[in-house]
Amino acid sequence: MSAPAQVRQPTLVNESRGDVSAVVRAVVDGRTVELDTGERVEVSLLAQPAECWAGGARAFAEKWLLGKTVRVTALTPGEVNLRLEDGTDYASLAVREGVLRAQTAAGSLAEAELGAAREDRGLWGAPCNGMDATPTTTTTTATTAAPSVQRVESAGPTPTSTVPPPVVTTTPPALTCVVAYRIDGQWQDGFQGRITIRNAGGSVINGWTLRWSFADGQSVRQMWNASVSQRGSAVAATGVEHARSISPRGEVEIGFLGTFRDRNTVPASFSLNGTACATG
Repeated sequence: MSAPAQVRQPTLVNESRGDVSAVVRAVVDGRTVELDTGERVEVSLLAQPAECWAGGARAFAEKWLLGKTVRVTALTPGEVNLRLEDGTDYASLAVREGVLRAQTAAGSLAEAELGAAREDRGLWGAPCNGMDATPTTTTTTATTAAPSVQRVESAGPTPTSTVPPPVVTTTPPALTCVVAYRIDGQWQDGFQGRITIRNAGGSVINGWTLRWSFADGQSVRQMWNASVSQRGSAVAATGVEHARSISPRGEVEIGFLGTFRDRNTVPASFSLNGTACATG
């Protein structure tokens, strides 16, 4: 009689897609963990930890996950949904506490992210203030030579003439982005908007955050092709992975759903990565 064939147990991520129990034996960062099966997985729907809050995100993950039993549902190879023993969704918890941002702020995650931003939790407070990186500002100091004084020798009194300083004309930097804001539809208390960002410069834009302010108390509730945060009237939209790069003369488009009360005025100005954009 031949020996019975051995049955190979499926690995969690690659073959088993059901809801299974596992123990987190190591935390790599706020959204990446290693399970007791030896597999390293990322929690779905969470964006990469902000550089200025990476330590806080890892400490949060260690507090809630390290050595704990969790429920894991595999989605794609290396990507899972992860729930705590009491049923709490880890992604929602991390976004609600301001520890991590959502990859695409939509639905309940959008509400969680807006709530964290309103209360300055985690990376929405100092020192990050909702930014993934702190912009570097280079200050150039121009040195103007002191006006020269010329003396003319003559038989009479010696007059003194002062040469006036040169007139310096400053040319404003060329705008490298053009933003078009459109309202595609509007209904009672709600509307759908569309924003096109065009790279008017000569180099690729790798990673971008578009900022503007509403004048009438409008609020963004859901956005696609970008993750959104809003504090009061100020809105920041950051390109998601597949829309982070804008080639020279190229453009990307983001859409969103919003709410308003009495009026729905179009924003007057926009900035991309801290640089003012033309509108059109």
